[in-house]
Amino acid sequence: MGSIKRKHWLAWGGVLLLALLILTAMGRPPICTCGTVKLWEGEVFGPGNSQHLSDWYSFSHAIHGFLFYALGWWLYPRLEMGWRLVIAAGLEMAWEILENSPMMIERYRSATAAFGYSGDSMLNSMADGVTMTAGFLLALRLPWKVSVALCIAAELFTAYMVRDNLTLNVLMLVWPVDAIKVWQAAA
Repeated sequence: MGSIKRKHWLAWGGVLLLALLILTAMGRPPICTCGTVKLWEGEVFGPGNSQHLSDWYSFSHAIHGFLFYALGWWLYPRLEMGWRLVIAAGLEMAWEILENSPMMIERYRSATAAFGYSGDSMLNSMADGVTMTAGFLLALRLPWKVSVALCIAAELFTAYMVRDNLTLNVLMLVWPVDAIKVWQAAA
């Protein structure tokens, strides 16, 4: 295991700050337009989804951390662990920026069951970056079999609870399946 030093945490913070500045320039709302900040928003099809600190999609962002850890271990085995974390943060925040672009918001609305999706608040995007980091740090500390089991458990849990998860999200964005969209909308 590698250590994550102060310089890495500063670079990690810089990545999140840069993403925050870009999201600000894109006109994303800082917090939920409802005017409140919640720790958890459990209503998938409600206006507060992707607006607060955590929601059902937080599980997917934790899985991103596990996946980015594995990818870094595979692609950059000699790179300091801290720089692998910074790269993971860069990937996560690049996704947050893309996810909140008008093109991707429209893709979510047309290809998935997220009919009223309007993008994330800046607070939610930053929390997603922190959640990814927590997943990365868990993967760093846990045996790989436990990491895989946690990812599978999270996917099954969210599929059962809200008929969505990271796998279905990617599938529906890349190759929408009408039967899945109908099933998800029945949640």
